[in-house]
Amino acid sequence: MITINKDELAARFIRYAQIDTQSDPQSGTHPSSEKQKNLSRLLAEELIQIGITDAEMDEYGYVYATIPSNSPKKNIPVICFCSHVDTAPDCSGTEVKPIIHKNYDGTPIVLPDDPSQVITTEAHPYLHHKIGDDIITASGKTLLGGDDKSGVAAIMQATKYLITHPEILHGEIKILFTPDEEIGEGTAKVDLKKLGARFGYTLDGGEAGSLETETFSADAAKIVIQGIIAHPGYAKNKLVNALKIAGEILAALPKNEWSPETTEKMQGYVHPTRVEGIAEKATIEFIIRDFDDNLLKEHGDRLEHIAAEVISHHPGAKMEYTVYEQYRNMKKVLDQHPQVATYAATAISRSGLEVKTESIRGGTDGSRLSYMGLPCPNLFTGMQGIHSLQEWISIQDMAKAAETIIHLSMIWEENS
Repeated sequence: MITINKDELAARFIRYAQIDTQSDPQSGTHPSSEKQKNLSRLLAEELIQIGITDAEMDEYGYVYATIPSNSPKKNIPVICFCSHVDTAPDCSGTEVKPIIHKNYDGTPIVLPDDPSQVITTEAHPYLHHKIGDDIITASGKTLLGGDDKSGVAAIMQATKYLITHPEILHGEIKILFTPDEEIGEGTAKVDLKKLGARFGYTLDGGEAGSLETETFSADAAKIVIQGIIAHPGYAKNKLVNALKIAGEILAALPKNEWSPETTEKMQGYVHPTRVEGIAEKATIEFIIRDFDDNLLKEHGDRLEHIAAEVISHHPGAKMEYTVYEQYRNMKKVLDQHPQVATYAATAISRSGLEVKTESIRGGTDGSRLSYMGLPCPNLFTGMQGIHSLQEWISIQDMAKAAETIIHLSMIWEENS
């Protein structure tokens, strides 16, 4: 029987959550923020303390480590467990104050640093299923960082368990912690040759038992509008204001469809994420998402058409439209290696959970890793309310994630 030390796991998660690791989408560096290395460095040190001899952080903030095989079998594929250290730029991650709510009783959780932030079972239906669990929240002024420090903590706890329980047979296991996943750069500098794994699993999912084998395909688009500048006192019939054109393009987007706030399930969307500029020149950045690559292209073409139509009503204005690939639906790769997801489902079941196979309305490092040659579905950690002031997680869910990692390691050994 596998018994995870929940108090140690909770302390580990809280220690990681208190380290500010927000990534910066505007920096252009790797990692995008140096402070991410503070956690990566700590993780490498803790892995060495656990007994991992080759744990290291590289110059880009990636952590690599190996749990050696203890099985007499020689043909066990090397597997990898991966989580990201950064937190989202959407919500402050500075001075996070984690709070443990022991034996949650189902009543609203009022966050003390901002009492207007109240976590309820109505707003968070999954919380109703966690009555009796120990819930961790932030204090109301920041995100918690469960995305994805819960995955980091689960991997670290499972690693310690495997090292201290040599009776559990497993093949060689690789540990990978990445920076910058939240800004789509989690695999930008990863060294897969150095990693040396054949198959992988990200720990970056939500409800306990969830197994995600399909993600959005993702593109990013940029519209650069060039207006005509003139002194505003003498601008009649001369000035063409790029900022106003940008506003018209945004206003021309559909109101009741095609956006994150109006879509669900398998529906794609186009989402403006950033606007900047002056009267002479303005830029709008978008993300484009769909599970179907053909529909993804249609969304990009439609966006370009909408923008071009607006520009056509402003003589003298010019538009530059560019679109580039971010990641692709990992299902195409995982379907070629069905055992990777099958073993994960078996591990979840062995942990006493119902398997919930889901499609992610988003992406993980696993999306890119799969296309880079490391088939990599996504496993749950329990994280909820991510990227928000009302983020929370169950300690028991994190423990089940750690237990699933251990079972999965055993299953690969058993089936080799």
